[in-house]
Amino acid sequence: MKILISKSAIRAAILSAGIGLTVSTSFAQQKKPNIILILVDDLGFSDTGPYGANEIQTPNLNELAKGGLKLKEFYNNSICAPTRASVLTGQYQHKAGVGYFNVNLGLPAYQGFLNKESLTLAEVLRNAGYTTLMSGKWHVGDDKDQWPNQRGFDQFFGFIGGASNYYEIADQQNPTVPLVRNNKPVYLEPGKYLTDEITNNALNFISESDKDKKPFFLYLAFNAPHWPLQALPADIEKYKDVYKLGWDSLRKQRYQNAIKAGVISADQKITSHDQDVKPWDKLTYDEQQYWSLRQAVFAAMIDHVDQSIGKLRGKLKELKKDDNTLIVFISDNGAQGGNGTRPYSQRTTETVGAPGSYETQNSNWSQTGNSPLRNYKATPYEGGISAPFIAWFPSKIKAGTIKKGTGHIIDLAPTFYELAGAKYPATFNGVQTNPLAGQSLLPLLTGNAEEIQRKEPLAWERGGNKAIRDGKWKLVSIGTNGGKYELYDIEKDRAENNDLAAKHPEIVDKLKLEYAQWAQKNDVVDYNILRPKATVQPGRPQTSAARERRN
Repeated sequence: MKILISKSAIRAAILSAGIGLTVSTSFAQQKKPNIILILVDDLGFSDTGPYGANEIQTPNLNELAKGGLKLKEFYNNSICAPTRASVLTGQYQHKAGVGYFNVNLGLPAYQGFLNKESLTLAEVLRNAGYTTLMSGKWHVGDDKDQWPNQRGFDQFFGFIGGASNYYEIADQQNPTVPLVRNNKPVYLEPGKYLTDEITNNALNFISESDKDKKPFFLYLAFNAPHWPLQALPADIEKYKDVYKLGWDSLRKQRYQNAIKAGVISADQKITSHDQDVKPWDKLTYDEQQYWSLRQAVFAAMIDHVDQSIGKLRGKLKELKKDDNTLIVFISDNGAQGGNGTRPYSQRTTETVGAPGSYETQNSNWSQTGNSPLRNYKATPYEGGISAPFIAWFPSKIKAGTIKKGTGHIIDLAPTFYELAGAKYPATFNGVQTNPLAGQSLLPLLTGNAEEIQRKEPLAWERGGNKAIRDGKWKLVSIGTNGGKYELYDIEKDRAENNDLAAKHPEIVDKLKLEYAQWAQKNDVVDYNILRPKATVQPGRPQTSAARERRN
């Protein structure tokens, strides 16, 4: 006897059997989404509207946050090159070969460029059928065989090093903005603004890739608002009177705004005032005018990045790709501290903001940029390693979502691979690959999870500064403090005002042991031992410190 089974019954049976499918399988069965990662440079935790900077015009970021998700806690590696190494590979920076910076300190973990064992996002996603695009700052390999096109990117425009002018002020034979497009040098025409060129090339790459009928991955790595402070006059004009209230008042406003925006809990306190920053009301009138202009230029640079994101959104809509594209926005570290002294500051020939100006943002305004968090770029305090995180993906991410997260840049690679249905290979071109260190953020982005449930603590090391976070506890040791350990309860004191190390020596000992285990696993070497043996490759600066000062 024949048994007739309807098509609807077959479909129902298949669906029933597929209830246990993983998130990655369900995404892989759908049309593969486009993925855009926007990374900005030296942007503080509260330097955008969604995180507290209501005085800076960021309407596009505001809309992405309103229509998507924000994380309260998302971490980076505190400084440019190490962060980019982790972003691109899903590894802790030492495991990827960039433990210190893009300089060679004589060991594989500190070679200063991405190793072959750590696959880039572009290499993995291209194997999964993606067109891979990059526009902006590279900073994880100076030699040509280490450039983006040699590490999986189909298209690249940008600069290879750690910093660049925004305007060209020299001739084509000796450019001050050394750009590359697909391995060939490119000259920035005088009058052109680099942020625009980075954006326009990204838009052109997207348009060209549309002909391939494949999904694309775009890594859009703006160098703004990294020094030198240079912006378009029309953008600066918007902010010429905004910052006359001063950094002391604005840092408190940003703190209150961050609470209202839901990215800082109402019971959290603002970090203690930086004692090295002079109170605003102690400045002379002329000093206040000078510093107001500096911050106006910094705000203008952020404003123009937001305008560029608006152009990107317009291109997606034009190509009817906006409904199937994930956009993630982050920063590589907190705002820059220090006094802004540069070995070539005498080259400044113009007013701050104009071509020929080489001014930087200093601790005074950076304290505001990182508000309410402590300290600055290059340190493992929250102000150095905390970034805004905004994710937008229509119909996949619920609008207006705010979650704790406690994500890390090592989590981006597994997130993108799961979303794309991409397999991370055990070997690649005959080389055994490093296992991914992070965890997918998709349960946060598209599910009900409030934070990542980690199997291991998060840890940081860079230039002798180190930290580890396990649950609510965070242990910090700054290299210049003679090995002293500080302990903070981040759930109650994210501003790191209250050192609890003396009250909880047992927790300090536990975290020190966990840090030692992490360091061994990731080939971390005591910087005090490594530094005297530092070596450099031909053509590199004479010392690692010299290179860092320029980046």
